[in-house]
Amino acid sequence: MTNTIGDIEKADVILITGSNTTENHPVLSSYVKRAVTFKGARLIVVDPRRIKISRFAHMWLRPNLGTDVAWINGLMHVIIRESLHDLEYVQNRTVNFEQLRQTVEKYTPEFVESLTGIPAREIIAAARLYAGAKAGSILYCMGITQHTSGTDNVKSLANLAMLCGNVGVEGGGVNPLRGQNNVQGACDMGALPNVFTGYQAVTDEGARKRMEAAWQVTDLPDRPGLKMTEMIPRAHEGSLKALYIIGENPLVSDPDLNHAAESIARLDFLVVQDIFMTETARVADVILPSCCFAEKEGTFSNTERRVQRVRTAVDPPGQVKQDWQIICEISARMGYPMAYDSSRAIMEEIARVTPSYAGIDYDRLEQEGLQWPCPTPDHPGTPILHVGKFSAGKGTFHAIEYVAPAEHTDNDYPVYLTTGRLLYQYHTGTMTMKSEGLNLRAPECFVEVAPQDAQKYALKDGVKVNISSRRGAIQARVKISPQAVPGTVFIPFHFAQAAANKLTNAALDPDSGIPEYKVCAVKLSRAA
Repeated sequence: MTNTIGDIEKADVILITGSNTTENHPVLSSYVKRAVTFKGARLIVVDPRRIKISRFAHMWLRPNLGTDVAWINGLMHVIIRESLHDLEYVQNRTVNFEQLRQTVEKYTPEFVESLTGIPAREIIAAARLYAGAKAGSILYCMGITQHTSGTDNVKSLANLAMLCGNVGVEGGGVNPLRGQNNVQGACDMGALPNVFTGYQAVTDEGARKRMEAAWQVTDLPDRPGLKMTEMIPRAHEGSLKALYIIGENPLVSDPDLNHAAESIARLDFLVVQDIFMTETARVADVILPSCCFAEKEGTFSNTERRVQRVRTAVDPPGQVKQDWQIICEISARMGYPMAYDSSRAIMEEIARVTPSYAGIDYDRLEQEGLQWPCPTPDHPGTPILHVGKFSAGKGTFHAIEYVAPAEHTDNDYPVYLTTGRLLYQYHTGTMTMKSEGLNLRAPECFVEVAPQDAQKYALKDGVKVNISSRRGAIQARVKISPQAVPGTVFIPFHFAQAAANKLTNAALDPDSGIPEYKVCAVKLSRAA
């Protein structure tokens, strides 16, 4: 997030898109509700489903799946046409505005309506509402990123925020809501194939030399490694022989699961490090049991870039070890000793090699967290990014054209499917499905269907139905719901017994490598 969670309550207008906020981020959603209910903020929700947070919205825009670039360009077209943009901000703090203006010129409200299904009058009203805010906050999640155009979607939201002067201001910002508790921290620590810690590119010779000196090695690779979505196809073709999976359950969470399972089965060697016997762990050659969050020492970095201490609350069972201890022991057996005596020692190294974490240590985190960048021991942390100027100098507008999703409906597969999460289950259910109370609230998979589609396909609430795509098929119970809209069904992906990802498309965003989980074509038929 460019801003803090608390900053949401200082916004005049909040735009939520691609985020089922009340179910996926229930604590954070309370800030949105308070801002609207008690502080006069106006809320715009853009989502293909009538999600619960839309009850608080002043406007709910329902786009066709995968049309985010189009409606965002439509808002910017109106804002520029009516001279509602922050001219001083654009002139002084950004570049490439003219290219953006020329690109969005054709995205008239009427043209956008033909692409997105959002009525032209709603495009105009939403543009005026967002542009009229003194401070406008954009919140988004995986409904924006999990598309073949996911990178373009994010850049488009950044365009919109900069156009109205909402980056680097209190109550504003472009604020991604991370899907799991330490996703931000994992990325910060270089758990990406193209960077070291602090997003220092592996192609940067200076960064490589600093890391080589810190780690006392030579010739660190100067080329990015493979993304996970590149590893699975390599396993299928036989060029990737072994896989070491930590805290991930791809045999439920990966797209086109039948292909993913076949690919993993072709590995020569599979290691899984986890806290429970997941579906992926069951097929592993070696399982390494690791500590859960309550058994760990270390730090988490949350969605607002806040680094926080994690302390051991209970002792781990048996011979279970901390993740870092397991990794260090494997490294030593492979010929490179990694000798740390504690998680504190690792944090001290992080500060030495990561400029944005250089001022963070355990003593400073004792009472409360710090937000990076925090470059020196006396730096207070950075609640809001890009105040006064962007870290790279000037913000760059990206002129982006709408590109349709990779898959469309047809006579054989006439309904669109989108996937997501529920409040009472979490990710692949590794932890939540151990709880009887949560299983009572969300016991099994379902397919959410609009009343019109239920009538069209002769479906009754609670009956089992077959859902098939070009890649696989599952069965789930019908849930007729006013949240759904005609022509689109929703399935939560938590349930291995009816894994939604047997249906989803493995088409990838060309930049990020993220699969298009949010759009695929399916057909429905009554189960025998």
